[in-house]
Amino acid sequence: MNGNKKNFWDLINSISREIIYTILGIVVIIPLLIGIKEEVQISPAVEAAYKTIESLDSTDVVIVSIDYDPSSMPELQPMLKAILRHTFENNIKVIMMAFLPLGLPVGTEGLEEVAREYEKVYGEDYINLGYRPGDRAVMIDMGKEIRNFFRTDVNDIPLDSYPMMRDIHNYNDIALIIGLEHGRVGEFWIQYVGSRYNQRIVLGVTGVMAAETYPYLQSGQIEGLIGGLKGAAEYETLIKKPGFGLTGMAAQSWAHIAIVMFIIIGNIGYFMTRRKQGRL
Repeated sequence: MNGNKKNFWDLINSISREIIYTILGIVVIIPLLIGIKEEVQISPAVEAAYKTIESLDSTDVVIVSIDYDPSSMPELQPMLKAILRHTFENNIKVIMMAFLPLGLPVGTEGLEEVAREYEKVYGEDYINLGYRPGDRAVMIDMGKEIRNFFRTDVNDIPLDSYPMMRDIHNYNDIALIIGLEHGRVGEFWIQYVGSRYNQRIVLGVTGVMAAETYPYLQSGQIEGLIGGLKGAAEYETLIKKPGFGLTGMAAQSWAHIAIVMFIIIGNIGYFMTRRKQGRL
């Protein structure tokens, strides 16, 4: 009968993946529910992005290009909201546009949420141009006249109906482009707008894209780089407005600790079981 008893390590080895996933889910949810914030160290790339936007004044206008969709929201949406809080706090006017159809509702949600926080007026403090296909052609022609592709805003109202847009025609009237990217559109901003029109650019990218985007920062082709959820958390720290970036980093750290613990316990259980069976 004793031979049928399972010791502790046998029980560990018999744990199903459903239980492991449940534990991981709990570990991730707890920091989000409690609102735990994790302290992060500010990287030079994110600090450069912050200082670039901080250097603008209330007469300046920035374009925020939503080049990501819901699949990249966990990393880039906190970044968008942090940047919008920074620009609206400094009374910088914002033009939003999207080169991905599924990115438009994502960007609009973030824009309207932050605009309400700061009581900004649509058409005076910010505007949403909506989605347009043909990224490179649009980028190049916007250097001549934005209305060549965007005659109306996202609500099909002529741009000249809005006070903010009456004196904005091309990149000469834009202080900075902020591209939030999960694909190659950021490279197009650099190649077709940065080099051709000498336009200042800051990019926010997913974590997996950060390493391949750094050369553009080192060469001076972009003025700042925000990478992944950690970059969003760093930016929230710089503007002193904690949000999902800092909370998400806490949840991510807890999940990593749980995974490491599972690996350690699993390996100990494996070797203990083999020793018991006389294989070691």
